[in-house]
Amino acid sequence: MHSSYLDKFFKKDYAVSVLLFACTFIALILVNSPLGEYYNAFLNTPVELTIGPIELHKNVLLWINDGLMGLFFLNVGLEIKKEVLIGELRSIKNIMLPVLGAIGGIVVPALIFYGVTQFPHHDPIALKGWAIPAATDIAFAVGVISILGNRVPASLKTFLLTLAIVDDLGAILIIAFFYTAKISLFSLAIALGCFAGLLILNLLHVRKLFWYSILGLCMWIALLKSGIHATLAGVLIAMTIPQEVKCKDKNKTEKKSYSPSASLTSLLHDKVNYFVLPLFAFTNSGVIFKDLDANDLSSTITLGIIAALFFGKQLGVFLFSYIGAKLKLTKLPDNTTWLQLYGAAILCGIGFTMSLFISSLAFEGALPHIIDANRVGILIGSILSAVVGILVLKLASNKPKTN
Repeated sequence: MHSSYLDKFFKKDYAVSVLLFACTFIALILVNSPLGEYYNAFLNTPVELTIGPIELHKNVLLWINDGLMGLFFLNVGLEIKKEVLIGELRSIKNIMLPVLGAIGGIVVPALIFYGVTQFPHHDPIALKGWAIPAATDIAFAVGVISILGNRVPASLKTFLLTLAIVDDLGAILIIAFFYTAKISLFSLAIALGCFAGLLILNLLHVRKLFWYSILGLCMWIALLKSGIHATLAGVLIAMTIPQEVKCKDKNKTEKKSYSPSASLTSLLHDKVNYFVLPLFAFTNSGVIFKDLDANDLSSTITLGIIAALFFGKQLGVFLFSYIGAKLKLTKLPDNTTWLQLYGAAILCGIGFTMSLFISSLAFEGALPHIIDANRVGILIGSILSAVVGILVLKLASNKPKTN
C-alpha cells in the first residue's frame, strides 16, 4: 500500500518540487542545529580520484557541483536537442514567444540586479552575481504550475517549460563565457579532441552509448582541468548523441527507428530529478541563520537577488512577450489569457537550483556571510515568485478566457 502510494506520488509533475523543498528544509534545520558541524564536515570531506597520471582532489560539495550536476546539464542538453529537432523549438512561430520571454527574463533581471547593487556606490564583489537570476528552475516552476491541474491550459505549461529550457540554454552560455577560470590550452585541446571524437561517432551512426560515455568522461576530466566549468561537458555530449538511428530487424529487411538520445534521457530522468537535484539542493541551501544580522539581510546582494528574481523576471518575461505579440512577431498560446501568461511569468522567478549553482560559481571562495546573503536572496525571491504566481494563476482561472 505504501509502495503504491509512493509510486503514484512520484508520477505527479509536482513530486520533484516537493522533494527539492523537503531537502532544502532539512538542510536548513540541520545546519542550524547541533548537527550543523556534521553537515559541514560532510560537505568538506575530501574525495580523491586517481586514474594513472590524472589526479582529482575535491571535497564532497565540489564533486556534486562539478560532477553530478554534469548529469543535470546532460539531461537539459538532451531536452533542448529534442525540442529543437522534433519538439516545440523546431517551429519559428512556436518558439518565438518563449524565446522573447527568455531574453527578457535574462536582460531585465540583470539590469535590476546591477541597479540595486551598483548605485549609489559601485560594488565589484556584488557585481559578480549579476547572472544569478538568469535561469528558471525547470523542475520547481513546472511542478508549481502543475499543482493547479486543469485550471491552467496545457499550452501555458508548454510555454513555461519551453521558456525554462531556452533560458537554461542562456545560462549555459553565460557560464561558458563569464564564469571560467584561467584556461589551460593543453587541457582544452584534449577536450576539443574528445568532442571531435564524439562528433565522428555521431557521423558514423554509432548507437552504443558506451562509446559516447567513455569519450564524454574523458572530455569532462579535460574540461575540469582546463578551467572551463566541467558541467558544460554534459551539454556538449548531448549535442552529439544521435536523436534517431535507422537499424534493420532480424530479417534485415524492414528498417526500425532507434533513438539513443531518448534512451539516455529515459535512463537519466529519474536519477537527475530524484537524486542529483535533491542532493544539490541539500548541499547548497544550508544557511546559518545565527550568523546573519540585519546588515546581511538588507545587503545590496540580498536585495538585488530578491528584486531581480521577483520583479525582474516577471517584468522581463511578460513585457518582451507582450511587445512581441503587439509587433505581430508571435501570439498568445492557445486558450490562454494575458493574465495567465503574467502568472506564468511570475513563476519564472523561481530560480532556486540554477540560481544556487550560478551563485556557487560567482562567489566561489567568498566570505561565508556573502554566500549566505546570496542563498537568503535566492530562497526569498523564489518563494515569493512561487506563492504570488500561484495566486495570480488561481485568479486568472476564474476569469473568462478572451485574448
